[in-house]
Amino acid sequence: MVSVDEQIKIIAKGADEIINLDDLRGKLERSQNNCTPLIVKLGLDPTAPDIHLGHTVVLRKIKQLQDLGHKAVIIIGDFTGMIGDPTGRSKTRTQLTREEVMDNAVTYKEQIFKIIDEKKTEVRFNSEWLSKLNFGEVIKLASNCTVAKMLEREDFKNRFQENESIGVHEFLYPLMQGYDSIVVQADIELGGTEQRFNILMGRSLQKNYGQESQVAIFMPILEGTDGIEKMSKSLGNYIGINEEPNDIYGKVMSIPDSLIIRYFELATDVSPDDLAQMKVLLESGRVNPRDLKMKLAKEITSLYHGSKSADTAEEHFRMVFQRHEMPQDIPEYELPKCMTDDTGVDAVDLLVKLGFSKSNSEARRLILQGGLKVNGNKIDTFRIPHLCDGDVIRAGRLNFVRIRIKS
Repeated sequence: MVSVDEQIKIIAKGADEIINLDDLRGKLERSQNNCTPLIVKLGLDPTAPDIHLGHTVVLRKIKQLQDLGHKAVIIIGDFTGMIGDPTGRSKTRTQLTREEVMDNAVTYKEQIFKIIDEKKTEVRFNSEWLSKLNFGEVIKLASNCTVAKMLEREDFKNRFQENESIGVHEFLYPLMQGYDSIVVQADIELGGTEQRFNILMGRSLQKNYGQESQVAIFMPILEGTDGIEKMSKSLGNYIGINEEPNDIYGKVMSIPDSLIIRYFELATDVSPDDLAQMKVLLESGRVNPRDLKMKLAKEITSLYHGSKSADTAEEHFRMVFQRHEMPQDIPEYELPKCMTDDTGVDAVDLLVKLGFSKSNSEARRLILQGGLKVNGNKIDTFRIPHLCDGDVIRAGRLNFVRIRIKS
């Protein structure tokens, strides 16, 4: 059995804030004395279908708590998701249909179990209880918070001061999320630092409804591969957990050296003691940052694709980026002859068709940043002047394709 002190050490690894440690210690001691696991809550609003490393920061912490013997309750916000979390929004979200939310929820469930232990997890949908509240119960719930308190939220306050509309239904969102904690009798709730208001609302509501307040554990926001902005698909600085092993490995290798320890801390299950040792080695100059980053890339790739695929991805990286060799087994793409003319090929359209860019704007950005090459020669215009059968296109650091001209 892991001691309470050791559990706190593991739980606190990488956490931005815990409210509060005395409550956590008391719950852990009672859990050990009664041989009962703590209920660890995580709410997910499936407003987008794909999970990247930024999302996994909280999920990895859930897994660590499961490994300590505790039970996760994942609440899929199929009801709250139709409103959408107003956190960080400058305008009211477009409400999703139930069909959109449920489609995303299916994908979420498939992906989260790549990280957390399904056998130690209970998945609940909050429509199970929120859709059954009558109007009197909603009024009772709403009476637990004042409008002044709601306007303390930075996003609501800013919108109010700038005369941007705030829907009354948006005020209900944190109350509904807090009510979820009452229903599942959460001992601990996890979330990113941007979820502070919502999670503390659950703590307050539990007390008002006669329950012991949950411990709030806030995890920091993970920077993307650019090392500056929050990891985001819209910014193109993300590492998706469903991406190919070569892509995950290569993207991790592209992060700034300054983020190596942070990624180990937030995106892996490396122990606090090993983490401290790596930090000392890096700061003292006794380890090459590149070698430590390769260890990180292999660790993260292994988490989502297994050690064998991680080994293969590492060899691919060594071959392409250290030995500057052309990768083996380059996929081929049949380009219809009608797509080529005397002026060349539309590079933006081709990158999107190849799946190397998600949108025309992302493709243009890649080209302007010097990320498009044909047979090793950089293309800095939006048209490829001449493309022949057998030419190899490289987009960014990781994507290769051999063109076959289809007559």
